Amino acid sequence: MAAFASLGLSEWLVDQCKQMGITRPTPVQENCMPAILEGRDCMGCAKTGSGKTAAFVLPVLQKLSEDPYGIFCLVLTPTRELAYQIAEQFRALGKPLGLRDCIIVGGMDMVTQGLELSKKPHVVVATPGRLADHIRSSDTFDMKRLRFLILDEADRLLEQGCTDFTKDLEVILSIVPAKRQTLLFSATLTDTLQELKSIAMNKPFFWEHKSEVRTVEELDQRYILTPEKVKDAYLVNLIQKFQDEHDDWSIMVFTNTCKNCQILTMMLREFKFPTIALHSMMKQKQRFANLAKFKSNIFKILIATDVAARGLDIPTVQVVINHNTPGLPKNYIHRVGRTARAGRNGVSITLVTQYDIHLISAIEEQIQAKLKEYPVQEKEVLKILTQVNVTRRQCEIKLEATDFDEKKEINKRKQMILEGKDPDLEEKRKNELAKIKREKTKFKGRIQEAIQKKKGKMLKKRATCKTAPSQTVPGPS
Repeated sequence: MAAFASLGLSEWLVDQCKQMGITRPTPVQENCMPAILEGRDCMGCAKTGSGKTAAFVLPVLQKLSEDPYGIFCLVLTPTRELAYQIAEQFRALGKPLGLRDCIIVGGMDMVTQGLELSKKPHVVVATPGRLADHIRSSDTFDMKRLRFLILDEADRLLEQGCTDFTKDLEVILSIVPAKRQTLLFSATLTDTLQELKSIAMNKPFFWEHKSEVRTVEELDQRYILTPEKVKDAYLVNLIQKFQDEHDDWSIMVFTNTCKNCQILTMMLREFKFPTIALHSMMKQKQRFANLAKFKSNIFKILIATDVAARGLDIPTVQVVINHNTPGLPKNYIHRVGRTARAGRNGVSITLVTQYDIHLISAIEEQIQAKLKEYPVQEKEVLKILTQVNVTRRQCEIKLEATDFDEKKEINKRKQMILEGKDPDLEEKRKNELAKIKREKTKFKGRIQEAIQKKKGKMLKKRATCKTAPSQTVPGPS
């Protein structure tokens, strides 16, 4: 514990770490905490499960204990589940302070959240969209005296993509003071963060865990090459094997869509596996209830989309199975990072189809390591193949009867309304853009066709000229 004290932490915080079983600082804590305590901005990039959350929670609590007032710290994070986990860490480590925190995420009552914000909690942990909604619609709170702005999973928050936080971040940044400490933490260093590092005005402290391998050494990374149609049978076989050999292990299975997540959960339950789902189409309370049941080992298997891929710390997870090969290497890194955390061992297995070979190559290049083949008895898989396929089809029929796709569309419309958009107008715009795109494609096609015709005519003309008999000009008689 002397190592924590040497970083500049107060005695009461060292004692809190001891009570939580945190006995020595990890590299990211050892390197970043002194800089944060000095008052510097900080960018930290370290592997999943390396203690990044404590690296910013501990210094913030120390500064808060010296001068507690108003909304002292704002933490932004991309997912609701991660927001609750960060808040738990603040509560546990900040208990001697009587810390007051507030969680601002979607899916919860805005009026209740607004009242909590007006009471000026010490720490606000939020997803950008919901906090921006409060800023736009309310003036019952301010962040003029904010000392810390923290972006956890910063690469996800700052990158533009399918969920673009840019507009919401602009709204939030407009009300936080310029004089503050800004801390950015992530497991994956992207071009966006590199660019931010190079253009930062106040020269923040930057630390990256230098390692040839981008995933932790305790993680045994494997793959199984399987035809697309046999993938589910391999999954059932794997889970049966782990359940037979290690009945105390917890398993996370990642898949690509909410619908597939629901179908796999139903299918595995038919095989009597204690399975639970986690995806973005579920109601907020159900998501947290399911996560709590998995954490407490009531259910041993969690089927999830990438909503559970970042930051979640569940010590009992021994195995991560990728039911689909992630399209982006960084998504793979975050998924497999749910196991082999804080020095523990773990296994990750990716089911690779004939269409995924190039994706695996990209992953291996990114993590600077080769995935090893996982041995499977193919005869055992073939024995259950027909049963698995029939069960899956039955589950698909059951799900279709619940209007799952229709509910997805309704949820999408609800989200648009909450964002202040007109769903019908957005649909009209989408159709108009699609129409313009089709017209452009047709126009390009006609131009290409005209060019090809012209080329064809010219080639034909040249060929005719070459084959025509040469005419000799008669000389003077």
